Amino acid sequence: MKAKLLVVLLLIFPLLFANSKVSAERKVENPNPQLESIEGKKLDKKATILAKYLAKFNSPLQYHAQDFIEAAETYQLDWKMLPAIAGVESTFGKQIPGGYNAWGWGVYGTQAVYFNSWREGIFTIAKGLREGYLNKGLTDPYSINRIYAASPHWGGKVSYFMQDLENFASQSEADGQKSTQVGTAPNIAVISGQLALR
Repeated sequence: MKAKLLVVLLLIFPLLFANSKVSAERKVENPNPQLESIEGKKLDKKATILAKYLAKFNSPLQYHAQDFIEAAETYQLDWKMLPAIAGVESTFGKQIPGGYNAWGWGVYGTQAVYFNSWREGIFTIAKGLREGYLNKGLTDPYSINRIYAASPHWGGKVSYFMQDLENFASQSEADGQKSTQVGTAPNIAVISGQLALR
């Protein structure tokens, strides 16, 4: 009986490895042929903070924090403005008319401007804010409000999210300094279940 079991196992064992070898060699097809490559970048400090902030809201924009920072630098905007507008207009990209438009850009009734990606939307809106508002002296949410949005409360809501993000950034920085200070604290050892400074 043991000999038969051993023979069966010897016959099945190579088949198990053969199947795993085939699946390991299987070619993965590109699910989006329009994308030829994906660029990986290290997040800078502001982008890391922004990604964490947007994650609090379960925002799809959290994965594009570096794009927000790059667009803000390219068009010389406050880095908090575009995310704040997205917070007011679409709950940070969760309620959009379609086409990656989290900013209410060009939305009039049933008409809307659509973008092909979040990155395209971020850079288009940043450029639009620079050229259509900031270059014309409309530099804060309250002055932008007069042209951008019909609601007289829009500027206050955008300012709220900008300040909330600023507070979050300050808290994140303070938390980071605390963890750094913990690393430089005196060495602590546990001796017989008691803490002792070294």
